[in-house]
Amino acid sequence: MEAQFCFDCLQRQIITDFSDKLLFNHALAASALPFGSDAVVQVSSSDGEVSPHFILMYLPIDEDACFTKYINEHCPEEIESSPLETRPIEPQILINDGGKTSLPGLGCNSSTCDFSKRFSCLRTLTSMAPLSQIGPVSFPAFDELASRFLSGVTEEHVLHSLNLLIQGKATGRDIINFLNLIGVPAFTGTSFPGCVRHPNIVPILGMMKSPTHINIILPKTPYTLENILHYSPDALKSNWHIKFLMYQILSPLRYMHGLGIAHGNISPSNILLTDSFWCWLNIGDTLTLQSNSKLSRKIVCRTEGCHSNGIYADLKLSHHTDWHTVFIRWWSGELTNFDYLLFLNNIAGRRWGDHTFHTVMPWIIDFSVKPDENNETGWRNLSKSKWRLAKGDEQLDFTYLTSEIPHHVSDECLSELAVCSYKARRLPLSVLRTAVRSVYEPNEYPSTMQRLYQWTPDECIPEFYYDPKIFQSQHSGMSDLAVPSWASNPEEFIKLHRDALESYRVSCQIHHWIDIIFGYKMSGEPAISAKNVMLPPSEPTHARSAGRRQLFSLPHPARWGVIKKSSQHNPDSVMGEKHVLHETSNLQALEKAATFIEHASHLSPLYNPGLEEPSSQEEVASETFEYGRDTKLPLALDINFLLQNIEAHDCCTSGYQDFILWRQNISCSKNPSAKIANDVFSIGCILAELHLRRPLFNPASLAQYLHSGVLPKLMQELPPQVNILVEVCIQKDWKRRPSIKSLLESPYFPATIRSSYLFLAPLQLLSKDGSRIRYISSYAKSGALKLMGNFAAKMCAPHCLPLLLAPLSDTEAEWAYIVLKEFLKCLNLQAVKTLILPVIQKILQTTGYSHLKVSLLQDSFVRELWSRVGKQVYLENIHSMVLSNLYVSPHKSSSGAASVLLVGSSDELGVPLTVHQTILPLIQWFGKGLCSDGIDVIVRIGGLLGETFIVKQILPLLKNVVQSCIDASSVSRPEPIQSWSALALMDCLMTLDGIVGLLSNEVVVKELIEDGGCLYIQLLMTSNLGMPSLQVGATSLVAVSQQIGPELTTLYVMPKLKELFEKLAFSEESRSGPSWKVLKNKVENEQMENRMDLVLLLYPPFASLLGIETLRQCCTTWLILEQYLLWNHNWKWEKTEESSRGGVDNINARRTSYSKNPTSESNPAKVFRHGFGWSVPQSQVDKGGKNSTSHKRHHHVTSSSTSRDQEPWHWFPSPATSWDGPDFLGRVGASSNEIPWKISASVIHSVRAHHGALRSSAVCQDECTVFTAGVGPGFKGSVQKWDLSRIVSSSAYDGHEEVVNDICLIALYERIASCDGTIHVWNSQSGKNISVIAENSSQYGSSLMSASKIHVDQANMLDFSSHGNGILSSTYDGSMYTCMHHLETVSRLVAGTGNGSLRFIDIEEGQKLHLWRSDSSESSFPSLISSICSCGSTKMQTNGAASSPSWIAAGQSSGHCRLLDMRSGDLITSWQAHDGYVTKLAAPEDHLLVSSSLDKTLRVWDLRKNLASPLILFRGHSDSVSGFSVWGQDIISISRSKIGLSSLSQQASDGQHRITPQYLYMADRESRNMSVLSNITILPFSRLFLVGTEDGYLKVCC
Repeated sequence: MEAQFCFDCLQRQIITDFSDKLLFNHALAASALPFGSDAVVQVSSSDGEVSPHFILMYLPIDEDACFTKYINEHCPEEIESSPLETRPIEPQILINDGGKTSLPGLGCNSSTCDFSKRFSCLRTLTSMAPLSQIGPVSFPAFDELASRFLSGVTEEHVLHSLNLLIQGKATGRDIINFLNLIGVPAFTGTSFPGCVRHPNIVPILGMMKSPTHINIILPKTPYTLENILHYSPDALKSNWHIKFLMYQILSPLRYMHGLGIAHGNISPSNILLTDSFWCWLNIGDTLTLQSNSKLSRKIVCRTEGCHSNGIYADLKLSHHTDWHTVFIRWWSGELTNFDYLLFLNNIAGRRWGDHTFHTVMPWIIDFSVKPDENNETGWRNLSKSKWRLAKGDEQLDFTYLTSEIPHHVSDECLSELAVCSYKARRLPLSVLRTAVRSVYEPNEYPSTMQRLYQWTPDECIPEFYYDPKIFQSQHSGMSDLAVPSWASNPEEFIKLHRDALESYRVSCQIHHWIDIIFGYKMSGEPAISAKNVMLPPSEPTHARSAGRRQLFSLPHPARWGVIKKSSQHNPDSVMGEKHVLHETSNLQALEKAATFIEHASHLSPLYNPGLEEPSSQEEVASETFEYGRDTKLPLALDINFLLQNIEAHDCCTSGYQDFILWRQNISCSKNPSAKIANDVFSIGCILAELHLRRPLFNPASLAQYLHSGVLPKLMQELPPQVNILVEVCIQKDWKRRPSIKSLLESPYFPATIRSSYLFLAPLQLLSKDGSRIRYISSYAKSGALKLMGNFAAKMCAPHCLPLLLAPLSDTEAEWAYIVLKEFLKCLNLQAVKTLILPVIQKILQTTGYSHLKVSLLQDSFVRELWSRVGKQVYLENIHSMVLSNLYVSPHKSSSGAASVLLVGSSDELGVPLTVHQTILPLIQWFGKGLCSDGIDVIVRIGGLLGETFIVKQILPLLKNVVQSCIDASSVSRPEPIQSWSALALMDCLMTLDGIVGLLSNEVVVKELIEDGGCLYIQLLMTSNLGMPSLQVGATSLVAVSQQIGPELTTLYVMPKLKELFEKLAFSEESRSGPSWKVLKNKVENEQMENRMDLVLLLYPPFASLLGIETLRQCCTTWLILEQYLLWNHNWKWEKTEESSRGGVDNINARRTSYSKNPTSESNPAKVFRHGFGWSVPQSQVDKGGKNSTSHKRHHHVTSSSTSRDQEPWHWFPSPATSWDGPDFLGRVGASSNEIPWKISASVIHSVRAHHGALRSSAVCQDECTVFTAGVGPGFKGSVQKWDLSRIVSSSAYDGHEEVVNDICLIALYERIASCDGTIHVWNSQSGKNISVIAENSSQYGSSLMSASKIHVDQANMLDFSSHGNGILSSTYDGSMYTCMHHLETVSRLVAGTGNGSLRFIDIEEGQKLHLWRSDSSESSFPSLISSICSCGSTKMQTNGAASSPSWIAAGQSSGHCRLLDMRSGDLITSWQAHDGYVTKLAAPEDHLLVSSSLDKTLRVWDLRKNLASPLILFRGHSDSVSGFSVWGQDIISISRSKIGLSSLSQQASDGQHRITPQYLYMADRESRNMSVLSNITILPFSRLFLVGTEDGYLKVCC
């Protein structure tokens, strides 16, 4: 290959060819030096936006090469530069004759052609790059290519054909060709050159020709497999993902090999990965037949006269040199420090010209004095990082100790800011504004080298060691970077600076700097000692294309020999490796270097054996091609055929014997040439590296293997099945290696891999998102996801669901809705939580109109979601998003749909959830942007749930808001808070207006007028309220009075209104004379200007309502008021009411002008807004006549015929008593779960649940149903099912003969597990027994223990009645189950036994699984399992993924706790947690464990730290702590008849806190609970907790 461009020349060449509209991002170096022929570019549009990145390849023209001839045929010399035209693809006519097809023009006449002789190069190149447009070089042509790629029309026709096929319509040949490419119905051994791109081959968008070169344009992917292996190996999350990636690599290779083409360079750097981790195989070198051996050894720029040729003339690096050789040459003194550091940068992945990950060099002097080896002054300490030198040890220690994640330095030693500041004089201003500061200020950039060194904590760049141009400014406002005074010009400085880098002093210390930047001081204890601990990535499983790579795990050896002076050095005599190693006398240094080389062997990976077959065995060209022999396509393709091929089963697994059998049967599968077989060798190497996370071969091990057949030791670390596959692929005899087709059919790939691949491959076509969504919806609706199985559907979901987040048309939104519903049906509960719910959340958070969002807000979808995930998960993740569509100017369609949904679902959610999760959050938003639909929700819920609900729940909250706003007006607060208060008051009054229309006159009078001295009058009497609030309050008072009628108004309102009129009559404003100017303003602008305007708002309407005479009798100041109205507003009483009522109508009409959130035009109490009209929710229709009367306005005082005690939730108290009103200082938009729960320790309802002790309880997700277990009649087990809305019970299950000690709810299967020593699994709805699970006591031997062997203290500690508080005796049979815990993510039940073992149970199948036996070494007596919990990782993580619990904690009767690995069952740790029986364990977070015990303490353990002492120790209980429950950061514990409140957030120097136990009081606060409490359960969304007692009572508390 000819010499490459230096980066400056490459950039100039791109500008020359394409103009400056094609933005040069950075070049791609083929070596450690800044030379290359490829660049990353972007297209700049006229509006300043830039497109995604593309790779632009520059290839020299070889007139004899078939590739050049192919380009010339489509792009003749005489064609002028013009926009490209898509090359027409001629359809080939196939003549089938017994499975063989004759094609004209086969083979190639060129003797130098390296393509297969099976087809002509024209056909082969076309099949490999079917999308490519060919033409002359020009920017318009490039712009057209980029536009087509971004618009998604390039392969739209193929996906369109597939959509037609799925819909049962006629389709074309394209889809048949595409299905053959991806292996439908099966992969074949041969391929036919077609016109459809393989979805795993990188799309070559264009080929452009100029007189001197050919350009190839490819889309740039964000990652390569090399990036993933180096910087984020955890991004390959499981073995399944590795297998899926390998399948994608093999599929395009099978196609290429079928054409007779070998790739020739299969390596991680050539495997490109998109954002969704879809694989593209880079075939750029394959097309042009450029092999690495043809690269020039000497690195020079191809541009004549380029200054870089002189700069790099003395460098001895070449294009392709392995690390082992480079290290020996540097260590022996042959290579310079500069050469070696550049090479280390190269293998670490650092990129020339990429400012985010630039090549790094050390600062070696501070530029204060001229470098002199004999003088200590000015030299930098290379044993410390530049960051450490700049910040100081004290600051780094402080950062390490105080950071949440301990670290000393950031994750990068050379930031983009530093690089751009260093190169500021040579970079475009647009780059500086982006990377440094948006406002360009040239004086802010350091002007001298010494100032630059002092300014930055980052390391240096190589340009300061070789390029004088970096000092020269190309910006008029920025001066040149000044060199130190000891250098006369930049050239001299560069020479002196470079000499200093190669000096003896630096050569003796440079290995310390390498240890810090690339070596063992990057991790572990060495990093802590060197104060070099880096900030780790926040998400280890997220893919990264750059990052700090640790190259060495051992200390880097010091340089053995220093470089001799140039006068004494003979450049012609090359000191060979063997010569140096034999001549050295320093055996210790030799041994250290040899050990270091062995440990760093992974830095020289090899993937190709480089073996070539003899020329006599070359493949012979054939005039015939066997096509269609292996294919079994039906005569007519249809959806049933596709579904047949995609079907899979989750349980399909292959064993070791399957691999042995496969290896025996691959002898018939041969590769046609050594080059193709070498691709198989490369596949084996990559497969091994994916599992080992390090390369399989380096030059030494590969040479040894090819010479003697000794496999690398790393092979022993591979899983057995993978070992077989790799060993077969890397066989020395290339003829014995399997074909790619046989690898694809190996048992290594389960059926779910093929299923997922066939489903996802069409999505990777370059088409529009709308077409992709249509394909997914139609295919899924046809049953594809169901046939694929749960696991394959789960693997496909991350590729499909992100498409739904883009802006969609209404039609596309309908398809997207189908996609969500189909995945919702096919995924398991955990997958729905981690994959679907985050997508729903993002859709619901979108602003503006979204048809898909409106669809998701429909009642039918939410109910389907409830059935899949339960109401608790819905409330945790979705409900707040529904509410958010009522805040801050939402789109009308979204707010309307959300309103209907919230109202329609409130009845089923129940009163507690509705109040705490819907009404309270909406009230919290009063004054902060709540829309009119949000106010209507409160009103309509009141209308739906009835008058009692309004009086008991809504009115107290609204009155609380009004009082809070009145109180806030009297306190001096900042303007924003006063504004919030005023707006909140108006929102509250508008809500009251709607609520009042639902109440009887009697209730209105009692609740709003009599109670508290009339709320409205009290508001109007407040002097500090703003005019808009007063105006809304006045109109609200008029409306209430009109509703209750003149008689009740005269009786109840007027005595209070009289005081207001008197206050207004004798105010200063009333004494002013006539003001016609004011009248004019009032006509033109109907807004209150002073408090006297209340007279206009109140007096005329009451005169019309009551009659003037009645009003005058009630109001002693009537004459003053009427005189004021006459003078200022030209109002006087007339017998006809029209004139007087006109003012009232104006006042009512003007309400909306004072509110940012006007109410609905229709009465919110009568109708419900739906997406396209008005409808009544089904829940309201179902109520029939019960609620119909509550929607009518009563003009007469009536009494309800329904007793309050018979109403659902009659016992539920209003939260207003413990709620402080809206928090005007709080964060806007706080979720419902952030509203504080103030526990009052009150028993609001109590019922006798069992004859004996209530041992355990389990609450359903809707918090409306609770199951209690305990002692029944005759001391048998009893389980009761309670409807909390009416506190009534039914016998849920009566199959227990013994006392039930634990109960567990398995909501996914609608089952309950209850334990009385054996475990009974039964249906939660019918109570029908499903299975009984018991241990076989014989397998334990004699687990009972005589009383004499029990320690006295232990016996005393366990001396409780088995029918009392549920504490089990130590003599409990070891074969009996003692407690249970449900592992939700794996759908397993884990049960503790009397001998300390753990039994895993498959609830769905009702079968016992594995048993983890106890190691009783911690005590001399049997210790039963008293409590179990698992880590809290079942909740969704930030990246949308959720892992199974990683540990299980078991508490024991001895006071010990054991932590076991969930995956292996291995004991992680065991410690003495308490001095007595452990009564309860809980894991509020992944690393926290809370435990309680009979030793009267509650303890919190940080599992990341030493467990010798707890993180927090809670004391204060005077009796044993029999249980607790956690809500957020709060813990409620029970001890005897008292409860204790504590918090995980409490801090103390000694880690100890005291709990103040308190009794539970009855609702009247006069009598207190004296029953012994046995268990506690929190209802988090209802803000309630349930306690069971030893005398069998169930108490509901708040």
